[in-house]
Amino acid sequence: MTVPRFAIGIDLGTTHSALAWVDIAGSDGDATAHGTLPIPQLTAPGAVESMPLLPSFLYLPHADEMAAGDLALPWAAEGPHAVGELARNRGATTPIRLVSSAKSWLCHPGVDRRAAILPHDAPADVARVSPLDASTHYLEHVRNAWDHAHPDAPFAEQDVTVTIPASFDPAARELTVEAARTAGCNSLTLLEEPQSALYSWIEASGGAWRKQVRPGDVILVIDVGGGTSDFSLIAVLERDGNLELRRVAVGEHILLGGDNMDLALAHVVARKLASAGTTLDAWQMRALTYACRSAKEKLLGNAGAPADSTAQPIVVPSRGSKLIGGSIRTELTADEVGATIVDGFFPQVEASARPVSRVRAGLAQLGLPYAQDAAVSRHLAAFLGRQLGALAELEGFGDGNVAEGASFLHPTAVLFNGGVFKSSLLADRMLATVDEWLAAEGAAPARLLDGADLDLAVARGAAYYGYVRHGRGVRIRGGTAFAYYVGVESSMPAVPGIEPPVEALCVAPFGMEEGTEAELPALELGLVVGEPVHFRFFASSVRRQDGVGTLLDTWATSELQELAPISATLPPEGRNPGEVVPVRLQARVTEAGTLELEAVPRSGSERWKIEFDVRGERLQEA
Repeated sequence: MTVPRFAIGIDLGTTHSALAWVDIAGSDGDATAHGTLPIPQLTAPGAVESMPLLPSFLYLPHADEMAAGDLALPWAAEGPHAVGELARNRGATTPIRLVSSAKSWLCHPGVDRRAAILPHDAPADVARVSPLDASTHYLEHVRNAWDHAHPDAPFAEQDVTVTIPASFDPAARELTVEAARTAGCNSLTLLEEPQSALYSWIEASGGAWRKQVRPGDVILVIDVGGGTSDFSLIAVLERDGNLELRRVAVGEHILLGGDNMDLALAHVVARKLASAGTTLDAWQMRALTYACRSAKEKLLGNAGAPADSTAQPIVVPSRGSKLIGGSIRTELTADEVGATIVDGFFPQVEASARPVSRVRAGLAQLGLPYAQDAAVSRHLAAFLGRQLGALAELEGFGDGNVAEGASFLHPTAVLFNGGVFKSSLLADRMLATVDEWLAAEGAAPARLLDGADLDLAVARGAAYYGYVRHGRGVRIRGGTAFAYYVGVESSMPAVPGIEPPVEALCVAPFGMEEGTEAELPALELGLVVGEPVHFRFFASSVRRQDGVGTLLDTWATSELQELAPISATLPPEGRNPGEVVPVRLQARVTEAGTLELEAVPRSGSERWKIEFDVRGERLQEA
């Protein structure tokens, strides 16, 4: 096998993707030779520019929409679609042909993620792709960009790390791996985005990170990107005189981010136009949302840079023939952005606040399961409250690290990640809110770990992690972010109207390390063959004490979250349909970071792999 020269990190983001690298041979300890890849992409028909970020958008043009050569790239004379800046720009005016948020759809358990469902609201005559295909196209574009820039170091021969939200379930992880392998990743590892952000901070410090944290610290990573909000807690321990980092908790997958903020601003502007007698249709609302994103970024300002002005012009294209003269013009003010974004998404609430659930309509359009409560601060309060006991069994921590009467886990340091926090206004509000919670319970304010490039931190951290896996630098320990359980139906006589109760069997404990496996030798279960069955799975981010084989007959709703079931018909292989085959279960966490579960019969050579890849997927015989 060829020894890789580079550790490549890919941030496969909801709104942007990026690639960074570390030269493994040219680095030594904390001194790394690293960089990011400018990604060539179409910015207009026939125009190619290299940009640090690749917008995660796919545009599916009409057959007669583009002229010959309009979609040519340095590595391809022509193509059927556009990825990147041109896709995003063209999609703003023709949204029915724009694929966006593919990453969010990839982890949506309520749809078939292999089916051609995107753009999800496109008319029947518009070509569609699957969330899996869209993700593959983004990764293929990045791979081609790398090979074009590094013909002497082919992408397929490098060590590649692709980042995912910490809250991705086993199905979404499996699908990400499949997309990456299809795109040419031969040596692949998955890494949680909040961990990647911390790796980037460690690398950027040049070794000084050891002076900025100390044993007993609990680092809270708050990651708010274009489509999701993600929270993680990482503890700092001392082992054999060295500092060690261990990820101890991750939050739920929350579809709440910059996209929601852009849409909120679009509704503010739309109401203002409506009061003046102008009503926008759905097509214009999409264009307005895109315009509000650009205005928002200028009004909020980047970290360390002032906002551009007190107002930004907004232009909405007309649907008529006079496209320019008929355009609708208005403006978005700094006060409107402040009231909508700062107070709406980052309200100063108490630590006891929890996300608000509204009564939903009986019928709803099929779409992404967005968070019902837009307040990031309330979601964070719920996360810290739920993880109050996360340190109890950690070596060097314990009751002494939890203040008497504390209602939530107290972080001692905060690291921000995600483009939303490029605005110091939003970062300052979030940190002030956390400090208010700490002060109310007599704790010291949290220290801010700053200095990260919020656009490229995840890609850079992923590349550094690949370097660390070769025995260099410092590694964050943690294993699986959840404990995983399979549902086991109890044996009982038939009772009218009563379903047999289901117990939850732990097959992979919290923190199970990559490359390890666990077997349940003392417990045999019956596997039904030859007829349709379904498997129920559960996950828990709080039950850290459960080991392999722990069987739960009852649990609190807040303890276990049910995942998407898997429907299957197991081939009988010479047995009678409906026969129950005695089996034992084996669980394995692969080196890539995915979970595999196999059923092994008491006699015979069969091994049935239970795949976590899509809703309704079959059970395969290995």
